[in-house]
Amino acid sequence: MNNIEQAAEFLKQEDVVAIPTETVYGLAGSAYSEKAIKKIFEVKNRPFYNPLIVHIKSIDDLAKIATNIPPLAYKLADAFWPGPLTMVLDKQDCISDLVTGGKSTVAVRLPGHPVTLELLNQLDFPLVAPSANPFNYLSPTSAHHVEEQLGDKIPYILDGGNCEKGVESTIIGFKNNTPILFRLGALSMEDIEEVAGELTVLNTSENTPDAPGMLLKHYSPTTKFCLSDNIEQSIEQYRNKRIGLITFNSTVNSNSVFYQIALSNKNDLEEAASNLFSTLHNLDKMNLDVIIAERFPDNGLGKTINDRLQRAASDSTIL
Repeated sequence: MNNIEQAAEFLKQEDVVAIPTETVYGLAGSAYSEKAIKKIFEVKNRPFYNPLIVHIKSIDDLAKIATNIPPLAYKLADAFWPGPLTMVLDKQDCISDLVTGGKSTVAVRLPGHPVTLELLNQLDFPLVAPSANPFNYLSPTSAHHVEEQLGDKIPYILDGGNCEKGVESTIIGFKNNTPILFRLGALSMEDIEEVAGELTVLNTSENTPDAPGMLLKHYSPTTKFCLSDNIEQSIEQYRNKRIGLITFNSTVNSNSVFYQIALSNKNDLEEAASNLFSTLHNLDKMNLDVIIAERFPDNGLGKTINDRLQRAASDSTIL
């Protein structure tokens, strides 16, 4: 279904809907409705200490959500909005503690998907929208993924096609106008540093995350998952199992591998990132014993892919 007016009507009634963004699909509700916000946490089974991202329709709306906004934030907004950059800033009083996990800061972004921008322009309130999936499971990059995971729990899915970026937004904050990286995402550190200067990387906080996506275990398939620095050795370890294999741009000649996929035959990290979650969704349906993923080059969006693979494997195996 692709009816923006119908989605807007559900949101005006303080209900929730799934929406497309350029990163992943989000589970959206009014940022000003505690009823809608609580339903998001309930549908996702998400802990209340984990903050949500507020989605706005224009840079002009930033000051309605945040205060004490440093000049660098506006510089970054001008460079990357609409787009996959989220900024953590001091919150305005209109933003509930439910949105921020009880913190005095709020995460904000201007999404870069035309369908959701049109939806936002039909509303007189911003939207909170974490990924439209059960907590800790794989993020959805298509309306079909949302239907499979949450279809019986939400009234409407606004179909905007497959997500272009395929991984969540990059999240940064500020200290004395100095940028701090909270979460790797669809916008590379290198691109941000060209505008903002060197980023300080914040360590993961397991119990009181400063921003979404900072938990050690996240983005996980139900199938046993392994991140490997030595694919051949890992295949040998599981040689009598049904193995699914994820590589960057190559194939492995092994009779032990049941199914394998290279995320980018063109050696393109952006393409690999775009294909990551959809590939994990597909492999997770194949009744495999184990999914093995090779570690990616640690530059550009390779850092983001490795971050997602690391979190997916956090209580499984890293080889």
